[in-house]
Amino acid sequence: MKKIITTLLLAGFILADVSPLSAFAIGNKTNTNEPKKVSIMKSHKLRQKSDEFKYEYINYDWWNNFNDPILTGYIDKAIKNNYTLKMATIAVDEYYQAIKIQFANELPQAGTAFSPAYVKNSGFTKGDWTFAMPALVNYEADIFLKNHDKTKSVKKEYEGSLQDERAAYIGIASAVGSVYLNIVKLDKMISLQEEIVKDRKIIYDLFLARNKEGLTSTADTVKADKSYISGQTTLTEYKKQRNILLNQLCVLIGENPNKADTITRIEYDDLNFAGVIPEEISSEVISQRPDYIKAEKMIEKAGIDVRVAKKEFLPSINLSGVALFLAGDIGSLWTTKNALAALASGVTLPLFTGGKRRANLRLKKDEYERVLNNYYQTNLTAIQEVNDSLTTIKHDSQKFTDTKTQAKLERENYGYNEASYKQGVLSKLDLIQLKEAVLSTDKLVADQKINCLVDYIGLYKAVGSQL
Repeated sequence: MKKIITTLLLAGFILADVSPLSAFAIGNKTNTNEPKKVSIMKSHKLRQKSDEFKYEYINYDWWNNFNDPILTGYIDKAIKNNYTLKMATIAVDEYYQAIKIQFANELPQAGTAFSPAYVKNSGFTKGDWTFAMPALVNYEADIFLKNHDKTKSVKKEYEGSLQDERAAYIGIASAVGSVYLNIVKLDKMISLQEEIVKDRKIIYDLFLARNKEGLTSTADTVKADKSYISGQTTLTEYKKQRNILLNQLCVLIGENPNKADTITRIEYDDLNFAGVIPEEISSEVISQRPDYIKAEKMIEKAGIDVRVAKKEFLPSINLSGVALFLAGDIGSLWTTKNALAALASGVTLPLFTGGKRRANLRLKKDEYERVLNNYYQTNLTAIQEVNDSLTTIKHDSQKFTDTKTQAKLERENYGYNEASYKQGVLSKLDLIQLKEAVLSTDKLVADQKINCLVDYIGLYKAVGSQL
């Protein structure tokens, strides 16, 4: 009877899932034969202790070129509070845990159980208690390094996730800078537009008064009124755009949009970018872009996956060890006379799988070709984006210079006309109308100055913050 119970317990235990209790503990130990794994483990632990890597991602020193502590303060808030960035960092940890899970497959799996049983046979009035404690150790001998290659593949995914995280930080920092500067621009535009509206109201009042005296036609008066209303509409549009950007900035820095009114910013006239913008970019900088590096990692991963698919055609070698303690009373369960132990090994080679392994190999080869083409496309896109940014900076800078010259000439012209007004040669109405040309040109200067600064941020993003 004991032999029957022993056989049933052993069979039930072997067929059951065995928890890899020891695999996790062993997996946390340092393996001197795998320096890359040690490096990943150490770097990941450093990430959890310090946020320094986040500031390295965005090249924090570059943002100091704006000489605006308010802007750098918002970028710092975004780094700490932005939920998109938090998700990107959590995703990196998910890939890290996937490495540990896969690495556990390279280690022996061990587990145990405790199974009490009460047995009563027919024809007997009394039953017996039996206590069993089986233990099983199983190890797939990785002589072909198939599991080891699978771990390498997962590591490449982890390294790729680091580049996704880096891209997210660069993207959010760029968004904060661009939105912030556009808010500053709209502050200036609103201020200038308010002057324009004020002057148009004066012009309309003058036309209205002259129309009552029969000195101006009703058509000209209506035209002045339309111009005044149009100016108010433009002012309202500017305020709407500013409110939307304030809400966006709140979300970027992890604040409630209801706090948009509390967003402070620098005055437009105090903006002073002190950085040096290069006229050309070395190809080495392009190779440091997050998407470029990730594309390289994905090629390496795809190559490893092809190698693993080939190894699926090789046999699997398993080593197993079983120990069973069986006794009629729990007190003598762990004695040697009640112990049963066995060691076994086996070789498994699937002979027919319906073409699954061959199709899997072709699939991995196709994936490799796709990833390789993505790498080539990423390379071309990187070059295009950098060249586009340099071209935009060049032409926008020229436009800004020309517009500043135009604004200077408009002011000089206004000065001459102001002198004519004081001499009684020019009417007040004509002088106010000439003043609007000055204010409109000042709006163009403000718009193009901020556009140039946003262009610099675009180049910063295009080169992966490596300026």
